[in-house]
Amino acid sequence: MSGARVWLLCALGPLALLAAATTPPNILLVLADDLGFGDLGSYGHPASATPNLDKMAAGGLRFTDFYASCPLCSPSRAALLTGRYQTRSGIYPGVFYPGSRGGLPLSEVTIAEVLKARGYATAMVGKWHLGLGANGSFLPIHQGFDHFLGVPYSHDQGPCQNLTCFPPDTKCFGTCDQGVVPVPLLQNQSILQQPLAFPQLVPLYNKFSRDFIADCARQDRPFFLYYASHHTHYPQFGSQEYVGQSLRGPFGDALMEFDGSVGLLLQALQENGLEGNTLVFFTADNGPETMRMSRGGSSGLLKCGKGTTYEGGMREPAVAYWPGRISPGVTHEMASTLDVLPTLAALAKVPLPTVPLDGYDLSPLLFGGGKSPRQMMFYYPPSPSELLGVFAVRYGKHKAHFFTQGHLYGKYSEM
Repeated sequence: MSGARVWLLCALGPLALLAAATTPPNILLVLADDLGFGDLGSYGHPASATPNLDKMAAGGLRFTDFYASCPLCSPSRAALLTGRYQTRSGIYPGVFYPGSRGGLPLSEVTIAEVLKARGYATAMVGKWHLGLGANGSFLPIHQGFDHFLGVPYSHDQGPCQNLTCFPPDTKCFGTCDQGVVPVPLLQNQSILQQPLAFPQLVPLYNKFSRDFIADCARQDRPFFLYYASHHTHYPQFGSQEYVGQSLRGPFGDALMEFDGSVGLLLQALQENGLEGNTLVFFTADNGPETMRMSRGGSSGLLKCGKGTTYEGGMREPAVAYWPGRISPGVTHEMASTLDVLPTLAALAKVPLPTVPLDGYDLSPLLFGGGKSPRQMMFYYPPSPSELLGVFAVRYGKHKAHFFTQGHLYGKYSEM
């Protein structure tokens, strides 16, 4: 190498480092559905085959005290995307149904909208469950996402008893919701399938996600991909590759497919040279539906599950993974889905929404081994009321229960 070329590289070195420091990171947010604190191998389950999630847990920061904002789908997802308790955005009581008129208010500012201000490409795959609205007015493409491939609500909110959940022809377990239209698969606002072809669903999601990542890499554009899996919500389903592969039956097969998707996403980052500049954050929306026994997941050593404000309903597995930036380890610091938006805004160097937020920037915890700014967590039930207020509060290592009654699945109010 010539002396002039060496000099040029040395001279450009600081500039290259500066460019890398000012380049906003890619964000891959992976959300499981109804996954329990004790369902993963890295969280102690003896029979779960989750090698990709376990790899993330071993190579990233694994949380032991990470909380969803609510033990139920729609309110929890609203809080994740806005950094605000669902009682602020009005996403209560209960969940959205196919016939619900409302949705996440368009005045609420989502993670996608925050990051678009920094030039991010944004996409969402999977379960939305924050409202459909007239003419699709509450769908993700109206909430900051450039692209959407997925289901507008939960995949059990339509008849499923005659549908194939596992190939070649294993019908879905149970009947799901009756008296409504079959659940559709949407691309942006257009219907691609109705009813869903369950064995084809995750392969479609994976291809869409990998293509999105590759396109952003070619354009040298930062991206935010929100991958909201249907797994492991009832009824479980899966593609041919995972049928009968798990020691945990259909639940385990679905969990393996979810883990396989995580592996393909990580592979896509590597193939496109993006692993070193991408934060991958994984967690779940609420605890397992323990009343379904082997088809409902495990809270591990925690009490109860979905629909309750006991720990099993709201404490979730969570991993922050960023090779070279986040040191491997385990943290017992308190954190929440509410903290995701402020943390991502800080990483992207964009201002926060000008509304009251309930989340904190976790950067000191993620990158410096510092303390979490979160010291308190409020536990709202699925259907909160002004009369009863919160059901429990955690402050530091102590938790006070004011009400301990659970909530029967199927009795949630409709919004």
